[in-house]
Amino acid sequence: MLILIVDDEQQIRKLLQTGLTGYGYQVMMAANGTEALTAVAQRHPDLVILDIALGSAPDGLEVCRRLREWSRVPIIMLSVRGDEHTKVQALDAGADDYLSKPFGMEELRARMQAILRRVALEPATSPTATITVGDLFIDLANRTVKLAGEEIHFTPIEYDILRLLATHHGKILTHRAILAQVWGSDYADMTHYVRIYINQIRKKLHEDPAANVRYILNEPGIGYRFVDLD
Repeated sequence: MLILIVDDEQQIRKLLQTGLTGYGYQVMMAANGTEALTAVAQRHPDLVILDIALGSAPDGLEVCRRLREWSRVPIIMLSVRGDEHTKVQALDAGADDYLSKPFGMEELRARMQAILRRVALEPATSPTATITVGDLFIDLANRTVKLAGEEIHFTPIEYDILRLLATHHGKILTHRAILAQVWGSDYADMTHYVRIYINQIRKKLHEDPAANVRYILNEPGIGYRFVDLD
């Protein structure tokens, strides 16, 4: 059982490493959010222990949100703040559980075991950190996109729409579903937002919806579908 510890304080990392290896777990460590995203993408740990305040961007909440774009790895978030608002933020970001510092190793172990038991009952899934369709390559861990080997710059909203479509390959996503996932439920009627951004994404992917559709197929009056029409 491989556990990833993500904390910018070396003393905390060492303390958790000693405790968890004593319980029989394998442990790897990351000192910042970028290292954490890379570690999950490359090593596929069974559980992540993630501090909210990492001292540099991306912070723990952002790391959690990015991981939830492509991975179901269980995440326990840690913080010196134990207020309800912080806990809600962590859970809304996609964490499975939350612990306030300081905490006892036995409590951490109990929470880890509870989460791992639940995960064991769920259908097995393999995390996919990248998507490759024809000449298009999407690195979900690092939020980068390449077309024919050349990196394409997307705005955060453009990337989120493309990522959403690509991770639901072949499935029709309605305008409302895209709006809710990218902008939030308050924007459910702003369908023109989706059309504008889809057009921008298509231009960057060198798609002409009238003559050369390769990845984003329009479903008139409904939404869009990510396809491979090579």
